[in-house]
Amino acid sequence: MGNKGRKINPKSFEPGQLKIILLILPLVIFMGMPIIFIINHAFKPMEELFAFPPRFFVRNPTLENFSKLMKFSDSSGIPLSRYLFNSVVVTVITVGLSLLLTTMSAFALAKIKFKGRDLLTQINQIAIMFVSTAVLIPRYLVICKLGLIDNLLAHILPLAAMPVALFLVKQFVAQIPDSLLEAAYMDGATDLDVYVKVILPMIKPAVATASILVFQQVWTNMETSSYFFSDDSMKTLTFYMNTLVNVNNSVAGQGMSAAASLIMFLPNLILFIILQNKVMNTMANSGIK
Repeated sequence: MGNKGRKINPKSFEPGQLKIILLILPLVIFMGMPIIFIINHAFKPMEELFAFPPRFFVRNPTLENFSKLMKFSDSSGIPLSRYLFNSVVVTVITVGLSLLLTTMSAFALAKIKFKGRDLLTQINQIAIMFVSTAVLIPRYLVICKLGLIDNLLAHILPLAAMPVALFLVKQFVAQIPDSLLEAAYMDGATDLDVYVKVILPMIKPAVATASILVFQQVWTNMETSSYFFSDDSMKTLTFYMNTLVNVNNSVAGQGMSAAASLIMFLPNLILFIILQNKVMNTMANSGIK
């Protein structure tokens, strides 16, 4: 009787939550330390970058590392803004196309009966086992046959299909009650109507999680720039930043490398913060309530 009236997940703070906070807080601090270090490291002046013993927090923050990065990029002939523009365009188009293909394919494989559905599902599951390096040569041959070398589509097409995202979204779609779809069909809805008005609104958490997975794959991808492009002006920011880190291993280049690491990390962090609630819903709820 003593527990009567207590809420499982109260909206306001209660004393009983203190023990949970004390238990989780050390883990949160430990997991957040790399993020804090990356941010602090990018703003350290040269003397702090090589201080001994190493300092975790920056004492005299400066933007010098970022200004050096900009000047170095301009001196190479192609401004940093060009690489950034390429990455933004490629990422937006690829993520949008990938989510469209993923959600439509998940709907078809989970809810529409047609010949070869099980075979296609098994092929997708097998594709999950292959790392990108294993399919690099076939991808290169396909891009060459299509005549897409030094073409923007060479960035987009190889990354448009993501087997892991399709598997995740398909499992989520499969748990939508068939009765909802049958009711929609009885009201005269087409497959497109069901996809837009029934499926998509109910799988928003899975779509948010897939968005993060696809974004990370596209934003951090270097292979398309390395193997499908000889024109440096068509390459992405990730390729340039990694080239910068490899070339500038000298003392003078460490500040630029630290700034580059922060620039590449921030979009992933911001996207996760925006979509974190839906991502947590995907992890916590394996089905539709």
